[in-house]
Amino acid sequence: MTITAVRTHRVSAPMHTVFATALRSTSTVESVLVEVEDSDGAVGWGEGVQTWRITGDSLASIEAAVQGPLRDVVVGRSVDDLHALSRVVEDAIAGNTAAKAAVDVALYDLAARQLAVPLTRLLGSATCRLETDMTLSVGPVERMADAARGRVADGFGVLKVKLGDGGSDDVARMKAVRAAVGPGARLRVDANQGWTPRESVRIVRTLEDAGLDIELVEQPVHHDDLDGLAYVTSRVDTPVLADEAVWSARDALEVVRRGAADLLNIKLAKCGGLGPALRLLAVAEASGTGVLVGQMMETHVGTGAGAALAAVVASPYVADLDAAWWLRTSPVRGGLTYEGSTIVLPDSPGLGVDGLAEPA
Repeated sequence: MTITAVRTHRVSAPMHTVFATALRSTSTVESVLVEVEDSDGAVGWGEGVQTWRITGDSLASIEAAVQGPLRDVVVGRSVDDLHALSRVVEDAIAGNTAAKAAVDVALYDLAARQLAVPLTRLLGSATCRLETDMTLSVGPVERMADAARGRVADGFGVLKVKLGDGGSDDVARMKAVRAAVGPGARLRVDANQGWTPRESVRIVRTLEDAGLDIELVEQPVHHDDLDGLAYVTSRVDTPVLADEAVWSARDALEVVRRGAADLLNIKLAKCGGLGPALRLLAVAEASGTGVLVGQMMETHVGTGAGAALAAVVASPYVADLDAAWWLRTSPVRGGLTYEGSTIVLPDSPGLGVDGLAEPA
């Protein structure tokens, strides 16, 4: 069975709540959904999300990359040698990681469908349920405390708190969130590159001294500043998670070599799909570096692919895969669902996506 067609679909998925970080604020998820079809009519799905401030990918650039060089290297080929084909996609074009991720995931989904197994099983896990944290948007102190109470009431026991926008005092925000949720909830901090190295050390040490019990701090400094990241990691007790600093296995090796972080955040839209993510994961495992599987603000397609990867990762850290929870409705039929903080992956072939949803 060979690949005969590659199709793209722009989707604009409205969110029920505005999502705000130190880098951006949005009320919709703008994505390109990709279908890869084989000669028997089986279809695999993937997603490339528009994230101007992080990956630089736009809807237009994703479509151009998918319908141009990426389509050219997959049409007429088989997914029988999936790892080799994933490498071909990775090498077909520079950058464009969101477009690569969309095609790569669609190929993995297609392979799972051809074998009539869930994507998790193709990747090596029988798990179809896993836990996720929930993100708190950055904002005024009281609004963040109210949101924290609401998310705990929704059943989320791990909260990732966005900071670093230069607005309200970040320590005051964390104290208010901890007071709002009590000692039972696990709290994480994500500064989204918003602090300097010295500022990072001061803030994290203050949080530690206040006994706020922060599980980890994510990407406190600019992604290019590995020396600064290492400076922070060596001077605080709280584990430091590298996110925007790690796009590839090579990046991961450099972070490990410098001792720049304790943990690596693997995101499909950053690294270019499941194939590159598995190679990045191998680096982490070989070096004894912890990992967390995260994502951009994506729909049920991208979230499902991230969850399938997280299902095979032996990590004590709950995954960061709440993005689809923020959507009013799914742009596709089938796929994952949420039961409180639990992601439920369908026990059906691939990602379990049956096609585009009917327009509202």
